[in-house]
Amino acid sequence: MMSIKTNISVLFLLVGGFLHAQLKYNDADINFDNLLYVKAAKQYETLVRKGEDSQRVLQRLGDAYFYNTDMENAVKWYGVLFSKYEKVLEPEYAFKYVHALKGVGNYKMAKGIMKIYTEKLDVSEFKVAQMRNNDDALDELLNRQPQYYVSNLGINTPVADFGPIYYKDKIVFSSSRDSLRFETRVYEWNRQPYLDFFMADTTGSGSDLAHVRSFSSVLNTRYHEAAATFIPEGNVVYFTQNNYTHQTLGRDGEGTNHLKIYTSELRGGEWTEAVEVPFNSEDYSVGQPALSPDGRKLYFVSDMPGSIGETDIFVVDVLQNGGFSEPKNLGPTINTSGREMFPFVTQGKLYFASDGHLGLGGLDVFESEWGNAGFETPNNLGRPLNSNRDDFGYIVKETTQRGYFSSNREGGKGDDDIYSFQRMEETCEQTVKGSVIRKSNAQPMVNVVVELVDSDGNSLGRTATDPYGAFEFENVLECEAGYEIKISKQGFLPNDAAFSTTKQKDFVNDVPLEITKELNKLIVRENGVLKIKIDNIYFDLNKAEIREDAAQELNKIVEVMKEYPKMVIKIEAHTDSRGSDRYNEQLSDKRAKSTGNYIVSQGIEANRIESAIGYGEKQLLNQCDNGVRCSNEEHDVNRRSEFIIVNLN
Repeated sequence: MMSIKTNISVLFLLVGGFLHAQLKYNDADINFDNLLYVKAAKQYETLVRKGEDSQRVLQRLGDAYFYNTDMENAVKWYGVLFSKYEKVLEPEYAFKYVHALKGVGNYKMAKGIMKIYTEKLDVSEFKVAQMRNNDDALDELLNRQPQYYVSNLGINTPVADFGPIYYKDKIVFSSSRDSLRFETRVYEWNRQPYLDFFMADTTGSGSDLAHVRSFSSVLNTRYHEAAATFIPEGNVVYFTQNNYTHQTLGRDGEGTNHLKIYTSELRGGEWTEAVEVPFNSEDYSVGQPALSPDGRKLYFVSDMPGSIGETDIFVVDVLQNGGFSEPKNLGPTINTSGREMFPFVTQGKLYFASDGHLGLGGLDVFESEWGNAGFETPNNLGRPLNSNRDDFGYIVKETTQRGYFSSNREGGKGDDDIYSFQRMEETCEQTVKGSVIRKSNAQPMVNVVVELVDSDGNSLGRTATDPYGAFEFENVLECEAGYEIKISKQGFLPNDAAFSTTKQKDFVNDVPLEITKELNKLIVRENGVLKIKIDNIYFDLNKAEIREDAAQELNKIVEVMKEYPKMVIKIEAHTDSRGSDRYNEQLSDKRAKSTGNYIVSQGIEANRIESAIGYGEKQLLNQCDNGVRCSNEEHDVNRRSEFIIVNLN
C-alpha cells in the first residue's frame, strides 16, 4: 500500500519530479529519479537477477521499496545490501534498514543493527536517536502502557485521506478522492487523483466525521493542496501547494517542483486567490504550516539552507503589519538528521511527526513541552497511536484530550487514513526504594525503621531495612509530587530525605540515606567548648610511651572519631606545677604527640588531628602554682589530656 506522504520521500509531502517525456526510456534510474518506484524496483530486480548486484543497484532497489512503503521487500534487499557491503555503507542506510525492520515488526534485528552502528554514529554528522544503541529505551517504548483509544473513521476511502485540521466547528483535511470531477486527473506516481481540500462535520463527541464536501473551488487547483492551518478567527488560511501559478508548475534548475506556503482570506463568504508567503523559494520547499493558538507564530517544515536533516521544523513571527520575521530553526532538541514533519501547536506544547527520534518504525508522533529554554526533549506518544508504519498529522483539543491523526498502518481502509483518538488520563505508577548505611563506615544497617510521608506530612506506611540495608514501598506515588523518607533506630540520630516524583511512568525512585549514632555520651560541652571526655590517661614517670591502660582509654577516642568521620580534634597535654616549667612543657608536648600518633595508628587520618601540643603547667585549673602548697589530689586535677573537638560535621 502506498503512502502519498511517505512515497514522495525526497522532501516531505508531495515534492518531486513530475513526469517528463523521458519516461519513454524504460530505464530504472530515470524511473527512480522521477519517483516511479514500483517500475524502478522491478527493473532493478531484473538487473540483480542478471548478476548486477553492485552497491548502488542494491541501495536503489532497497530504496525503491522503502520509499513505496513496501517494507517486506525493503527488508529483503537491504539485507542483501548489508550482507555484501556493510563495512562501507553510510549510516543513512542503517537508518533505513532499521526503519524497514521495525516496519515489519522485527525489533530484535533492528536493535542489532542499531548496536553495530552506534560507534560509527559517534563520529558521524548523522544524528538520530533512532540509531542509538539503547535497548532499554526501545524496550520501554514497546512495553509502555497504552494511553490512547483509536478508531478508523467512516469517511476514509481507498485513496489518501490525511492532514486533519480544526476549522471553526468543522474539520478540513486533504484527500485524493475525486468525486467532483467528470474527468479525473491522475498523479502518475501512485495512480491516484491529485490532493484537494475537503471539509467534514464532527459527529457526537467528535469521534467520527460526516457530510464530506469540497472545501473551496478557489483553493483547490489542478495540482496538490494539503496541510492547512487557520488563524483563530477562521478567516485566514495558510496551506501547502505545489509551486503553481497560472496553470504552470514552477521548477528549479534540476526540474524539481518544490512546495510553497500560500495564504488566502475569506471575504464575502468566498476565499480570495491564494498568494505566497515571502519566505518561499524556488530552490527548496516550504510547507505544512501550523499556527500557534494566538496566531502570532507560524511553524512550518522545510529543507531550506540551515536545516539539520532532510526536513526540519522552523518558526516565524507573524507581525502586526502582516509581515514575517526571518525563519528560525527549532534546533537539535526537536530536529534530527531524519525528517521532522507535520507540526501542531497548542498552548505550551508542540506535536510533530519524526523518524529521527526513537520510535516504532516509520514516522511517529511526538510531544514536546515548552520550557524555560524552548521546547524540551520530545516524548514518543507510544502505541497504539504510533505503529510500525507512518503516523502523523496529530491534532488535539487539550481540554477534552480528543483529536485526530493520520496513519498508513495495516488494517486501514486504503492509503493514508484519518483516525480519531481519545487520550486516557495519565496515571503515574511510580514507587520508591532505597538503602540505609552507617555514616561512619558505609556499612548497611539492618532493622532501621523507614517511614514514607507525603507533602502534607501524612504517613503513607512504614517498613524496615533488610540485612542489606535496603527498603522498598509498594505505595503508588503521584506524578510530580513531593515526598519524604524518614528513618530511625534506637541509639542513632533520626534522618530524612525529600524527593519529588517526575512525569515518567513506571519509574522507581531510589533514595539513599545515612544514619549516625546519637551524640556519644563521651562528647560533652565544657565552658562552651565541645570535648571528648575520657578517664585520665597515665604515663610512666618521665615517659611518653602509651601504656596499655592509656590505650584502652584512647581507643574510646578512636571509636568516637570513627562514628563521626568528619570530626577534627586537637590534643592538649597538661602537667601540674611540680618540676621546672621547661621540663613540664617538653614532657607534656612529647606525651601529646605520642597520644596523637597512637590515635593515627588505629586508623584515624592524620589530618583529622589539627594539633597535638603540650602546655606543661601553663593552664592550671586551680591555684596550685609554683610555690603554693597543695595536696596530691589538688595537683592531680591539673595533670590531664584534653581532646577538643574543632569540627564535628
